[in-house]
Amino acid sequence: MPRLSFDIDAVVEGRARLTEAQALELHEHASLQDLGDWATAVANRLHPYAHRTYVIDRNINYTNVCTAKCTFCAFRRDHEDADSYTLDYAKIGEKIEELISIGGTQILMQGGMNDRLPIEWYEDLLRFIKTKYPSIHIHAFSPPEFVEFERFFGMDVRDIIRRFKAAGLSTIPGGGGEIFAPRVRRRIGIGKCTGDDWLRVMRVAHEEGLNTSATMLIGHIEFVRERIEHMAAIRDMQDYTLWVRKDNAYEERAGRIPDVDIDAIRRRWPGVFEKSPFTKPKFNTVEPGAYTAFIHWPFQRENTPLGRAKEWDEATYGPFDDSTNEDILRGRVVRSAGAASYLRTLAIARLFLDNVASLQSSWVTMGPKIGQLALYYGANDMGGAMMEENVVSAAGTTYRLAVRELCRLIRETGHVPAQRDQYYHILKKHDGPDSPDLLPDPHPPMRDVKQIDKTTIGRAPGMEPIFAAMHNGHADDADRSTKVALPILGS
Repeated sequence: MPRLSFDIDAVVEGRARLTEAQALELHEHASLQDLGDWATAVANRLHPYAHRTYVIDRNINYTNVCTAKCTFCAFRRDHEDADSYTLDYAKIGEKIEELISIGGTQILMQGGMNDRLPIEWYEDLLRFIKTKYPSIHIHAFSPPEFVEFERFFGMDVRDIIRRFKAAGLSTIPGGGGEIFAPRVRRRIGIGKCTGDDWLRVMRVAHEEGLNTSATMLIGHIEFVRERIEHMAAIRDMQDYTLWVRKDNAYEERAGRIPDVDIDAIRRRWPGVFEKSPFTKPKFNTVEPGAYTAFIHWPFQRENTPLGRAKEWDEATYGPFDDSTNEDILRGRVVRSAGAASYLRTLAIARLFLDNVASLQSSWVTMGPKIGQLALYYGANDMGGAMMEENVVSAAGTTYRLAVRELCRLIRETGHVPAQRDQYYHILKKHDGPDSPDLLPDPHPPMRDVKQIDKTTIGRAPGMEPIFAAMHNGHADDADRSTKVALPILGS
């Protein structure tokens, strides 16, 4: 590896803060193995304990009607579409009861931006959930939804957040972050809020005492420097939040660099502060919130308009980053992100985001093995054992993991699996023999085979190509003629 132009050890040890230029240098020149080693060292410094965490939650998409027309989305529908829907409170309640029955503690509730739902519908929904299911944490409504709520209800987001918080909202998810760069959002997020507005909603949420998460979508039309600029915005706004908060214990735990130039942050992101003003009270009556986690994942192209774009080929289009090629600039070409790109970005995020305590693995999009590998690249959390997920799966990705499998994946990395809540408080450490992954599987995988008579069964499902080949391509003949003798147990 070429020699770096800066002292990476100082960054890893928390004595220096990574600059945007240095992050780009790491992306271009550091080996994936070195990045993993450095990111793991930072994760271990911030989380110096044996466990790694997960949460049991359910993603409830209360409506798929949406005024935005994001080119990367396969989930949204218009009002007149035959398969458009808005769930009633009773159906949402059924989903929550199913979650509670398996030990779940929170719902991640998001939807499309449905312009026919009044603010009272949301307030009544929150009160319904909070009253009937008081143990359930409500993590709901992403920043793009709040920006549309402003338009639908004719209100400022601060007033909306206050009303929702009073009705039972606990925290806000980071959906809709995508990439903040205007060039990118104009192409992929038609009708969706700007990056400045996304950051403004989260600024207000933090000022009003709500914790949130931050997200990023990679592997489409963005340049690498735009990923880093995205992370820089999150880091700056977390600095602002911690300046408001003045909580030394949190700053120590997050490992942040304490010297913050608030005026410089305001100059860098004027659009984040131009609306929804905040005057810091003389005596704080609300403990400000913060970004508790950062999550990124690659674009899933199946069934999406953007997915029909050509895949970038350097021989045809030249270098992708900072290209002036019209096909690249206009979003007619995408650069997909595979496992290596995902892990490289994750490691750089762990090194760069020194004031965001937790990074989540994105096994929902990357699959269980890469999700597990993320724990070696800076992630300290495996995310949720989701009962239900509709948005990503609409684009063709259908990974599912039960608590048993999440615990196994964590333990195989040398850590103790632990169930957490949305605030990263540990609810249960699985450090004994009754851990879900150490108990006998109550439903072991079994092949569904057909018994032909008392001593023979037919060929097992999944073996069709083999048996068809044995019978000159005639699978039906293979099914009728292939028999396997059943041994008599105990004989």
